[in-house]
Formats: sequence, structure tokens, C-alpha cells
Amino acid sequence: MATSRFLRPTVIALTGIGLAASLALMTTSTASAATVIDGPVNLGTAASYGVLGASAVTNTGPSVINGDLGLSPGTSITGFGGAPDGTVNGTTHQTDAAAAQAQRDTTTAYDVAASLSPTQTGLTELNGLSLSPGVYSGGALALANNGALTLAGSADSVWVFQAASTLTIGSASRITITGGASSCNVFWQVGSSATVGTGAQFQGTVLAQQSVTATTGATVVGRLLARTGAVTLDTNTITASTGCPAPGTPSETVAPTITSGTPAAATAGTPYSATVTATGTPTPTFTATGLPAGLTIDSTTGVISGTPTTPGDSTVTITASNGTTPDATQTVTLTVQPGATATPTAPATTPTTPGATTTHTAVPVRGGTTPTGELAFTGSDPTVPLAVAGLLLAAGIGTAVIAKRRRTRRI
Repeated sequence: MATSRFLRPTVIALTGIGLAASLALMTTSTASAATVIDGPVNLGTAASYGVLGASAVTNTGPSVINGDLGLSPGTSITGFGGAPDGTVNGTTHQTDAAAAQAQRDTTTAYDVAASLSPTQTGLTELNGLSLSPGVYSGGALALANNGALTLAGSADSVWVFQAASTLTIGSASRITITGGASSCNVFWQVGSSATVGTGAQFQGTVLAQQSVTATTGATVVGRLLARTGAVTLDTNTITASTGCPAPGTPSETVAPTITSGTPAAATAGTPYSATVTATGTPTPTFTATGLPAGLTIDSTTGVISGTPTTPGDSTVTITASNGTTPDATQTVTLTVQPGATATPTAPATTPTTPGATTTHTAVPVRGGTTPTGELAFTGSDPTVPLAVAGLLLAAGIGTAVIAKRRRTRRI
């Protein structure tokens, strides 16, 4: 019983300590989040259309539509009478039930795309951006003349662009999709009208509230769908996306987490390399601040490399990001040790061979100089014995003088 009474408070105390430690870990762990778009956006029967207009569809030149062509509720489709006019490699639905249904499905898809919560807001100019999957919104979206936009993801990645007013794709601009992603899953919800500039290479499905215009030589891998206005073409090639994932296929993005620890110490003047690793979807990129002089980080691979120049400790903040919040941040101390110093080398000595003689140059002495010839070295230095002998001689003389004086006084 005594033992039980003793152990009980001990167990309670240990349990409390364990709970406190668990709470501490919970409160200090890095938060992460995943954004899931239930997509791609369901286009319904509109998915088979390369071009779908509401008031009219007008073409100039030998445009090619690889997909269906539709119009509803308007009645005017012009410029598709075969060469030298445009060609439709699909079915033309002019003011029929199929076109009307496609318009209703376009409206549903437009509303769904407009309702998604943005991953990033305030976009205007798209030139030079490389965007991970997500929802991007802005007022008037534009891609500059000769501009480039890169969309990097995987086969199930989805991008939705929300333009509150217009979408303007500049002449000779291009949109590039990488990582196995597809134009199937790129959607442009436009609050008014969209324009694809001369010679532009555009990807994705345009869901325009009003009209869509593709100017001379522009190519589209996707669809041009206008809810209330016209679609106008001029010597264009429009290819409806095929082989797309079924509607409702989830596209998941996962915030990054840094999985590597503190980088190993470096040595001043010695080449250095250490790799920062992180998980996340899509693949994170890296930045670092506070690196020691001489070191840099590769934003794609996470490799810290270079030749550090100055010994000491540096506080380095490493950030991994992939467009899904929050970014992962790690603060570490990277130590640069002093470089190795050279050990002084003792001067070489010439070994003495037994029986060999060493020559010395005579030096001046009081009263003159010794002969300038070489003197044989006998193996001992005579200076000290001669000095001692001199002292003994002087002492002897002094003693003799004192003894003589004492004898003289006695007599």
C-alpha cells in the first residue's frame, strides 16, 4: 500500500509532463494546408466545341476548327464555306437544340469558375510568370505582346483565371504548359470580352460573358465560348482539348514542408555543397537569406554551394514555396570554420660527418687580426678555458702579493 501511495503521484506527475510536452509540440509545429479544386470545371456538352457563339460567329480567311462549331440563340455563321474560307472538322450546330444546351452548360461552367475562392488576387500582367495550379483573379488580365506565361503542374493540375473585366492576350505571346499538365484543365472566366492577339499561342478554355475575338494567325488549344456576344475569327486554328479528365476529378495542391536539417559546417576557402529538401505539390522552389559570403542556393534543386570566404556563424533563413500557403520556413545556423594554416618548416641542417673538419673565418682581435687563412676546428672552443686560466692566474698573483706583505710586517 505504501508503495502504491508513493507511485501514484509520480505517475500523475509524469503524465502531466507528457501532456505538457505534447501540447508544446502541437503549438510549435508548422501549419500546412492543401487546396483542392473539384475540377476540371464541368463544361457538360460544351466540351466538344472549339467555338460557341451567342449572337454570331464570323470568320475571315482559312481558319480551321478542330471540334464542333455552335451558335445559339443567334442565327448568323459566316466564313465557313470550305476553302478558301474556314473549315470545321466536327459538327456545326446552328441555332439548334444541341447548341442551346451547350450554351446552358457554358453558363453553368462560367458560374462555377467565377465562384471559386482565389489562391492569389490582384493579378494584372501575366508576362514572365510561372504559376502553380490554383485560382488566380484580377480586374483586367493581360499578357503583353511577345510575353510568356508558364503553367507548371501535373496531369490533374487545374488553373482557373478570373478576370473581372477583360482578358487581353498580346500579339506573338505564348502560354506554355509543363510537367504533364494539359490545356484541358485551364479555364479563363472573363467578366466582359476576351481578345487573343495576332500570332499568339493560347491555351485553355475561354468562358466569356460577352464576346471573343481571335486576330490574324492566333492559335488556340482549348475553346472559345461566348455567352451573350459573338465569336470573331481571322485565319486561326482552334483545337478543342481532348483526352481530358472526367469532370469532378480532384486536383490537389499541398503546401511545402522542409524535410532537411541543419546544413553541415563549411570551411573557409574550401568548396562546399549541401542540399535542402522539401515535400509538397507541386514541387517547391527555394530561397535563402543570410548565407555566408561565397555561398548561394539553387532555387530549383535546393543545393547550397560555393566557396565560403570568412569564418564565423551565419543565421540563414530558408524558404520553400509552391504557390500553396503557407510557405515553409526554416532558420538554421551555418558555421564556416577557419581554413587550415600551414606549419612553418624548420631550416635544413647539414649533418656533420665524424672526422670531418669545419672551416671558420678569422675575426678581428684586439691589437690586430688573425691570419686570413682557414683554421682547423679541433672540436672544442678555447675561449672559455683561456678565460678561466686568466682568472686563476690573476688570483694566484694577488694571493702571492698579499702573503709577501704579511711576511714583511712580521720581520
